[in-house]
Amino acid sequence: MTSGLWELVLKGIWVTVQLLVFSALLAAAVSFVVGIARTHRLWIVRFLAGFYTEVFRGTSALIMIFWVFFVLPPAFGWQLVPMWAGTLALGLTYGAYGSEIVRGALNSVDPAQREGGIALSFSPWQRLRLILLPQAVPEMIPPFSNLLIELLKGTALVSVMGMGDLAFSGNLVRLALQESAEIYTYILLIYFVIAFLLTRVMRGLEKKLKAGLGRVPERSGKVPMPRPEATGVGAGGGAS
Repeated sequence: MTSGLWELVLKGIWVTVQLLVFSALLAAAVSFVVGIARTHRLWIVRFLAGFYTEVFRGTSALIMIFWVFFVLPPAFGWQLVPMWAGTLALGLTYGAYGSEIVRGALNSVDPAQREGGIALSFSPWQRLRLILLPQAVPEMIPPFSNLLIELLKGTALVSVMGMGDLAFSGNLVRLALQESAEIYTYILLIYFVIAFLLTRVMRGLEKKLKAGLGRVPERSGKVPMPRPEATGVGAGGGAS
């Protein structure tokens, strides 16, 4: 490819990275707000949060992009640029999936921890901030990592708005060179490299958070050996 076409691809990568960052930040905020609301003691809060989750999980991300870009602005008399339309649609959609991750992680915390906070006269906000979230967040990282990769792949949907992301730029290069196999192979490799880097970052974050709790993430494919006291065999002891 010529330098001009490579420059077009590089601009597409930059647009994709920006969209990924903005929509991931929005999705993270939505995930925590809605996920925490799903565990609220008031039924109306749980109902509204659950309704939001079911609506956005049950609709197509592509159709949501169309709706936000073409339907929503005329109703309010303004127009969204493609970047913010894509951010809003993807952030709200993937935030609905992320809210289930947050809800599940919070509910997985040992009930005794909640009871301990109540015994210490902690307010609900203090129990959430000081007891539940520090233990739940490390458990959220692996599923959030998968969701982030899905969000990266979902950014390609914004090309339907004519937004110059990686997928859109790659298609322009393909049309210019009339070479589908080579160009799409390059695009696949670029998406893979970005996804691989994201995975490394999220895995490092998981290790750091678990180390702060005195826990070490288990390596995949390896089964931890039981401690001697767990098997009834210890120093100076044996089977009777």
